[in-house]
Amino acid sequence: MRFKLLVVFAEDAKTDVIMDAARAAGATGATIINNARGEGITQKKTFFGLSLETQRDVILFLVEEHLSRQILECIEKIGEFDSSPGTGIAIQIDVEDAVGIAHQARELSEIIEEEL
Repeated sequence: MRFKLLVVFAEDAKTDVIMDAARAAGATGATIINNARGEGITQKKTFFGLSLETQRDVILFLVEEHLSRQILECIEKIGEFDSSPGTGIAIQIDVEDAVGIAHQARELSEIIEEEL
């Protein structure tokens, strides 16, 4: 079984809906890193030297490669990443090897057999 790592940088207000959508698309879980910061093409506005940026979360999904694209597209749609600038980005990275996922692999193998 091969895996992809989906890395999602999103506004913290959208984390829960992104998680729900990813689960509905086949993700079995995620790790969330709170209070990330980032900057896009244009710098964020400041007010008396204080930054006016929203908090971001980094959401990490380890998903089976056959499900990765549909999960990624679902995340983009629900997060409105392409339709609204500055809302977030999501990328996928090949995973060479992973341990500690035996329980997920059993569940995923049943899902993948049904999909294929």
